[in-house]
Amino acid sequence: MRIALRQVLKLALAGALVASSAFAAPRSQDPTPDPSKTPPPQQQTQPQTGTQPVQQQETVNPKNSKEDVEAIGNRKVGKGVNFYSLEKEIALGKQLAQEVERSSKLIDDPIVTEYVNRVGQNLVRNSDARVPFTIKVIDSDEVNAFALPGGFFYVNSGLVLRAQEESELAGVMAHEISHVTARHGTKNATKGELMQLATIPLILLGPGGWAGYGIYEGLNLAIPVTYLKFSRDAEREADFLGLQYMYKAGYDPNSYITFFERIQTDEKRHPGTIPKVFSTHPPTPERIENAQKEIARILPARQEYIVTTSEFDSVKARLRNIMFSRKVQDNGPGKPTLRTKTEQSKKQPTGNDPNSTDDDRPTLKRRPDTQP
Repeated sequence: MRIALRQVLKLALAGALVASSAFAAPRSQDPTPDPSKTPPPQQQTQPQTGTQPVQQQETVNPKNSKEDVEAIGNRKVGKGVNFYSLEKEIALGKQLAQEVERSSKLIDDPIVTEYVNRVGQNLVRNSDARVPFTIKVIDSDEVNAFALPGGFFYVNSGLVLRAQEESELAGVMAHEISHVTARHGTKNATKGELMQLATIPLILLGPGGWAGYGIYEGLNLAIPVTYLKFSRDAEREADFLGLQYMYKAGYDPNSYITFFERIQTDEKRHPGTIPKVFSTHPPTPERIENAQKEIARILPARQEYIVTTSEFDSVKARLRNIMFSRKVQDNGPGKPTLRTKTEQSKKQPTGNDPNSTDDDRPTLKRRPDTQP
């Protein structure tokens, strides 16, 4: 029964994380080139940016280590009840990642993937991560990114194209990295397992017996919906940590707010444009306001921030060309197409057409004995 529970939890966790939502080969190491051998790309830095940048203090007084950006990497982020060790969390992430890659198409362009990986690994180095990260790019127009337990991180090409600056891309990636450092996925699975253990005796004693458990197992994919409050708490924590990680890596934290304000504006102009990844935790005014307060309260002011780089612009242009070329190929001649039934009926000859060559099509004829 324990094995069945584990399998159900894996399905529930996969539905919650990948709705949005292992690599057989060994994990790749960070391919960041040696700074002494490769000159860094030109960076555009400027004072705090944005239409209304948050005013930061010269000095801050953190209340605890979780608010102290100087303590990043040496604090106990992710503590709490968790049935999964780090080793088990990585193993779970591998299994979920295999499912993702079986159902997704990855970008294999080395320049694009190396750049996205390098941006992500820089954020990981400036985070509380306790597991190595594997970062890949999914060929999808949806503005999305998600990180599985154990450090398996996927960034949709649509997110790269939607971001206007490297700091916006870094902000979303830092948020998703925070879900892994805080171990939200496995803590969520632990909570689900505790709920299952408490519910199974009631099911077994009911009229269905083990059959009742089978029905419950089939409906278990809906369990993450019951975690809405927990999920919102996790999102607030990920916002809180993500702002610190991108700040620690040198990026302007205001860019994170700018990106979500633009997403929110798009939703107001064209309802339904918010991606599925934001459906359970949309960029509400409350989240944006909380992020602004945290920037002002815990992040000391800096003279300069990294806003964007020339490499981001070139990689974005390259990725746009790749996506356009693939769409042209997908719509090329010889490719199968779908037609509506009405469209097909209009193009098919009728049985009364004397020029019709469709011998298999039924026709109506008057019987000789009915003629006057």
